Parts: sequence; C-alpha cells; structure tokens
Amino acid sequence: MPRGTFDILGEQAGVRASLQESARKILEGAGYERIETPTMEATELFARGVGSSTDIVQKEMFTLDDGGGRSLTLRPEGTAPVCRAYVEHGMHKRKQPVKLWYLSSFFRHERAQAGRYRQFWQVGAEALGSEDPAVDAESIVLLAALLEELGVREVRLRLSSLGGSEARAEYRERLQAHLHEHEENLSDEVKSRIELNPLRAFDSDHEGTKRVMESAPRLLEHLSDEDREHFAQVRELLDEAEVAYEVDPTLVRGLDYYTRTVFEFTSDALGAQSGVGGGGRYDGLVEMLGGVPTPGMGWAAGVERILLAGEPAPSATSPLDLFVALGDRKAGFGVMGAARSAGLTAQMELAGRSLKGQLGYANALSARYVAIVEREETVLKDMQGGGQETISTDTVVHAVLRALRTL
Repeated sequence: MPRGTFDILGEQAGVRASLQESARKILEGAGYERIETPTMEATELFARGVGSSTDIVQKEMFTLDDGGGRSLTLRPEGTAPVCRAYVEHGMHKRKQPVKLWYLSSFFRHERAQAGRYRQFWQVGAEALGSEDPAVDAESIVLLAALLEELGVREVRLRLSSLGGSEARAEYRERLQAHLHEHEENLSDEVKSRIELNPLRAFDSDHEGTKRVMESAPRLLEHLSDEDREHFAQVRELLDEAEVAYEVDPTLVRGLDYYTRTVFEFTSDALGAQSGVGGGGRYDGLVEMLGGVPTPGMGWAAGVERILLAGEPAPSATSPLDLFVALGDRKAGFGVMGAARSAGLTAQMELAGRSLKGQLGYANALSARYVAIVEREETVLKDMQGGGQETISTDTVVHAVLRALRTL
C-alpha cells in the first residue's frame, strides 16, 4: 500500500457510513444538495483558484500528464472544483444561494502523520450566490452541529475576518513593511513569501518569526466600515445561536481565495495537530474562474481527524430476515432471490458447511428465520421465538413476510 494511504475495513466502514448519514441529515435538512466532482481537474484550476503561492500548489499537488500534453491534478481541496462546476453548469441562473455539500477523497503530497494522509477524505459545504452575513453564520452553525452530532471532543471555534480586497491590499503593504523591517529574524520560508503571501507568516512555527509577529499589525484593525459591519453581524448571529467562539486576529487560512469571514474548529483532543475543519468566504473565486461575480461561503472538515477526535457510532446493520440453509442448492438459490425481490434481507449458505454448521452461522448472523430448503418442502425455523414448521418451498417467502408483519 502506498505511503500515506489506508484501507477501510469492516467496522471502520460502518463508522464512516454513520458519519456520512449524519452529514446528509444535517446538511440536506438545511437545503444543501449533494455534489461530487471529478477526482482529477485541470492543474490550472488550482493554480488560479487556490493560489500559486500556497503550500498546496507549490509543494503538495499530485500532478500528471494526460498523455496529450494537458496537465491534470488529483484534487487537493474541494472548493475550487465546486466553483468550477457552478460556472460550467450555469448555476448562477438558479435561485440563489445555491447550497451544495460533498463527501469526497482528496490528495496532497505531505508528510503522513496521525489523522493526516496523502489520500484523505473531507466533508464540505459550499453556499454560492449571497453575501448575507447569515450565510456565514449558518455555515458555521452547521459544522458546529455536525461536530457535536459526531461526538468530537474539546472543540473550540476561532473566528476572524480578512476584510475585502481593498482593505487587505492596504494591510498587506503594512505587514510587508513590518516583515522587511525585521527580516533578519524571519525563517527563510517566510522571507521568500513576503511579496507573495505575507499573511502566512502568522502560521509559522519558527521562533524568531513568532516573536516578530507578536508586534505585527492586525488585519482586524484595518477593516473597512462595511467589512467591520459584516463581521459584527456574523458574530451577533452566532451569539443568537449560542455558538461559542473566540475572535483570533492572527487566524489566516492557507488558501488565497478567502475574503471577510474565516474560521477554524480545533479539538484539544488531537494535540498539536488540532485542526478539525474550517473555511470562510471566497467572494472573488467564481469570477476568477470565469463566472459572473458571485459571493461564496464554505468549509471542509477532515473525516480522519473527526474520527480521531470524535465518537461516531457505527451505522446500524440491516437485520437478517432469512438465512437459506441448503438441502437443495438450486431450490435454495431460488428462495433467496424471491426473498430479496420481496424486500427481505436474505443470505444463503456458500461455504459448504454441515447443517449444524449452517445453523450456527445463521445464529451468529442473528438471522430471524432459517429455511432448510429442499426441492418440494422446506423446514422454516424461527430462530428467536423457537419452533419450526414444514411448508411447501414455494410458500417460504409468503410465510416469512406474514410472520414478520405479526411481530
């Protein structure tokens, strides 16, 4: 198995199915519809949408040639592909906002560690077509509800605003001046990004850089009146929804498309790598990808990190209505097919066990009934209530349906 990948087996698959069902219930109940985009997209989509100066584009993408000279990339994140689909399918003509959710696999070339893999899964939600602060607040509330539903422990919500493009451009110059003033104390990586992406200096673990950033100007102090009012309304709505948060002026996201509201949910149960999910506004992304100007708001949460920090229960398995034990294989196969066509859950002996072994296996499967099938007659055993009867083989399915209706 390639490094940074994993198999999903048995109970793990059940837990993930439970997570998916919780996401479907919460998000579709709020008007979000499922979308799945291709695993591969044109590399240009991420270079333009995510940002050429980001770690994802510079270091982490799995990129290949399609054999015809076109560069394709395994999707490293979900927002840019959803926005591409919004543009390509003319979703701006639908009633706005268009609300979409996904649960998909993604790929990044990074060092594998607990809860962080090269192939990983994310659940995400995107709302396109409205700049109302209520969209921001609802989006955050929905992720909070999902994390609570899945039992994620020790959750904290960090919240900030990056402002609009004009305020951020003015702030960017102030921050660049501060970084140049203290350049000798910065890490080489931060130095190389002063002109391209100075805000990422807030994410640095380098001790010298961290000391420099303690005295750096804060973007929250340089918002326009309109951006400040937008952020205030988001906070008011979160307060109304009783979602606790801390305003963190150092919060930045690793992707270039974010504007205004940004947020991150962390879990102290995860230790140093505490991020569970987050997102924010991206009001210029659709236009950047060739669409009409369209505000957007969304988030993504890592499935593996949710499972590490949470306690989702495995999805309930369907009870087994009928186990077909074999006297006559051909007749038994017919009974199993008829049972499934009638809506019953049914399995058949497939391992050549003795009759005693078959009954033991049916008991281990918690089968409600066992049919020991011969060509003309069948012994139908009630595995929970006890007792048995011999009936015509062609009436087995009717007998089981009738018995289940009386339970």
